[in-house]
Amino acid sequence: MMTSHGKLRREKGSLAEYESQMKDLRAQLTDQIKILDSQVEVKQQQLSDLSEFLRRRGDIEAEYARALDKLTERFTHKTKKKEQWGQSVCQVWSVLLTQTRLESREHAALGDTCCNTLTQGLAHSTEDTHRLHKRSKEVGIQMQDELLKVTTEMQTAMKTYNQYHTDCLIAEGKLKEAERLEERQTGKSAELGLGQSGGQRRSSVKKMERLMEKRHGRVQENQLKCTKARNDYLLNLAAANAAMNKYYLQDISTLIDCCDLGFHLSIERVMKCYLASRWRIQKTEETGLKQLEAAVTSLDQGGDRDALLQQHDAAFCLPFRFNYHPHEGDQVCEVSAESQVRYELETRFQQLQSRLAAVTLETEEVSKTLKATLTALLDNMCESDCNPSPDVLSSLSNEPAGGNTAQKLAIAKRRANQQETETYYFTKVKDFLISSSLSFKLQAKHDLLQDAIQKAEAVASDPSRMQCARSVRVRKSRPVSQFCHTLFTTDIISYIQSSGQQIPVVVESCIRFINLHGLHHEGIFRVPGSQREVNHIRDAFERGEEPLSDSECDLDSVAGVLKLYFRGLEPPLFPYDSYSQLLECGQIEGVTEKALQIKAIVSTFPRPLLIVMRYLFAFLNHVSQYSDENMMLPYNLAVCFGPSLLRSLDSDDAVARQPQVNDLVKTMILQYDIIYPSQSELPGPVYEKHMTLEQEYCEPITEEGDGETEPLPSEDEWEAVAMFDYVARSPAELSFKQGELLVVYSKASCDWWRGEAGGVKGLIPHKYISMLEGSERGKREDGGGGGGSTGNLTAEDPQTENTTRSQERRHTLDTVRQGSFRTTDRLPFGQADRPAVDKDMISRQMNSVFKELLSRQPAVPPSTLAAPAPSSSSSSSSSLPQAAPTAKKVGFSLRGRALFRPVD
Repeated sequence: MMTSHGKLRREKGSLAEYESQMKDLRAQLTDQIKILDSQVEVKQQQLSDLSEFLRRRGDIEAEYARALDKLTERFTHKTKKKEQWGQSVCQVWSVLLTQTRLESREHAALGDTCCNTLTQGLAHSTEDTHRLHKRSKEVGIQMQDELLKVTTEMQTAMKTYNQYHTDCLIAEGKLKEAERLEERQTGKSAELGLGQSGGQRRSSVKKMERLMEKRHGRVQENQLKCTKARNDYLLNLAAANAAMNKYYLQDISTLIDCCDLGFHLSIERVMKCYLASRWRIQKTEETGLKQLEAAVTSLDQGGDRDALLQQHDAAFCLPFRFNYHPHEGDQVCEVSAESQVRYELETRFQQLQSRLAAVTLETEEVSKTLKATLTALLDNMCESDCNPSPDVLSSLSNEPAGGNTAQKLAIAKRRANQQETETYYFTKVKDFLISSSLSFKLQAKHDLLQDAIQKAEAVASDPSRMQCARSVRVRKSRPVSQFCHTLFTTDIISYIQSSGQQIPVVVESCIRFINLHGLHHEGIFRVPGSQREVNHIRDAFERGEEPLSDSECDLDSVAGVLKLYFRGLEPPLFPYDSYSQLLECGQIEGVTEKALQIKAIVSTFPRPLLIVMRYLFAFLNHVSQYSDENMMLPYNLAVCFGPSLLRSLDSDDAVARQPQVNDLVKTMILQYDIIYPSQSELPGPVYEKHMTLEQEYCEPITEEGDGETEPLPSEDEWEAVAMFDYVARSPAELSFKQGELLVVYSKASCDWWRGEAGGVKGLIPHKYISMLEGSERGKREDGGGGGGSTGNLTAEDPQTENTTRSQERRHTLDTVRQGSFRTTDRLPFGQADRPAVDKDMISRQMNSVFKELLSRQPAVPPSTLAAPAPSSSSSSSSSLPQAAPTAKKVGFSLRGRALFRPVD
């Protein structure tokens, strides 16, 4: 008991450390905004002082000597008190005041220039500085919110990982307790062995074996959940650290540059205008003016930015990295690509590579647009009439006051164009910062997964580890339903009451399949699946089968089945009478208040509906957490599910109210934990983030070195023949010619095989090859036959092997038909210009297919096995229609063996 309390205290200590770090981060982000606010006040004061200086300079030109000296003394005293925030601007001020002290002659033309043109330009610069700072602040606050969101997701993943690891420790404790009980029972049986009968001892031993098997299964399941939660935690941790580095090392500099956008340029233009007037009026001060010009030219926006960052190092320095805090007793501190999660991680890695490439390309395009827009914006500032070039100063001073109307209109038009360009520029700045931050997060996950997969491949290729025994669980088909009730286009409450399933089998099976294989699939629920596949899965569910036992089912089609189920419910999941009340909740501004009002309405729904809603929206929230990879934000999911879940009897206003429905469903996805009751408040099934294969639908398969079962090969090999020519498009793919013999090892995906061509290993496209009969290697030969498809079947499971072989032959026949007789102008497979091996191969395949079809017989009772078989023609014609509906596609896991095998 003391140990448990100690573990809880250490866990609370880790959480407290995270909370403290998050608190410091929030305080630091607040300080950054305050500092940027103070800087815009300093810049506005700087511009105001410069404008006042030029205006007063024009007023006191008459009393040049005395008044000018007083002016310089006044501003010298003021600049000494100001914060040294910009070294280059301060240098300009110093040279300017020094040269002003040397001026002792009248400057009438300079006074007119200073009082009109230059002060107007500075007034516009002040306005621009305030406006640009406001927009930069909005972008900065948004980036800070994104950073806090990433760290919050990391903290949530840590809590989930702690919970699953606690369950794992509890399961291990129960296993140890069962082992001690077994030892005590064994000793007690030995002491009382003479007094007990053999039957009693065997019964107690069997009970103990069942208990140990159950405890072992529970430990393995909890360990798998803990591994998944830890992986998710580590990935979120890497993403948070990457986002932190990106924000502090790049985004802050970009935001400061946005705040200073055009500020230094405006000062430079004003001062150059002032210098031009001085050069025109007073040639005698050439030396002093050259010094001032050098100071103006040395205005350095980047240098001032670096000086600001260095001066406020405590606010802008990069915080400490988030460290990984393993749960009590957990020794794993990296992403684990174990055999049970390796295929999932490899699939996620491939999807992550594709997503990262797209985001990188998008970021590059936005960066190019951003640079072009910045150039255009700065050119617009330079060309503005409020900062005229030195060549037109004299003409501007000689124009009458009434002749400036057209000029003012041109200035107003240019100012409007400048503001429009600014708006577009800041839109691109925001897009660039968001896209580049997403790229950094994806890159961090990509590198972490790549290292884990490479380590797993190195371990898998180690010969010393090839003989290790391990247990793999293979999914069985779900038992056929014993009740008769329509699944689709039905009343969900009636279905739940008649079937006894709190979560309908369609919802549970589809969500579990997507959880295991499709959380990271790009465009899940948005990209439509194959209508034929959707209909096939739907019909299989209606027949009471489990169509998703095959891991190769199309993800988009499975997602389409889930949407089809909810779209066909009548009445919909949300009752019709609640439609108006829920839409009224969408008018509430506050997110929390809106969620509480929705909860008040939803709490009146029947208990079965609440359980299904809680399960569905928890799943949708989990899908949205991977939006960086699957591009499905909560609103995108709401657009996909809103019309199906929330409908009204009046279809006329459905289109007009669809945005309100989408926003309402988005709120339900984001605030599902507030809206729907917890398991303690409403007992029933709840959605689990890290699912495994269902325990009751799994059977153990013991691999090499474990007991009496037949060992499975570590990697199967098949021979195949190329149906068409193929040229590799990447170094990972293989090139081959039509008719060439190939060796394939395992399925890399639904479209690619891992294999070998001419001694070179790589990827082979599935649609370009055809498997040869009897080509599977690496299997132990039985005493009664060879390795052909028509050889002797094993004594353990003859029906399963016969079904699998017939499926492979049907697949071969379909491939030959599609590849060889697709168009009329293509020569048939096996013409004289092709190798002879192609003819023999096709002949063997066709003969084996027809022999299999002719030899198939309908199932008969054991008592009639000795009866003579009917004629081949009649048996084939009668058995084919019966066998067709039960044919299933054979699925392959990472190493080529069936992941979900049919069970008799």
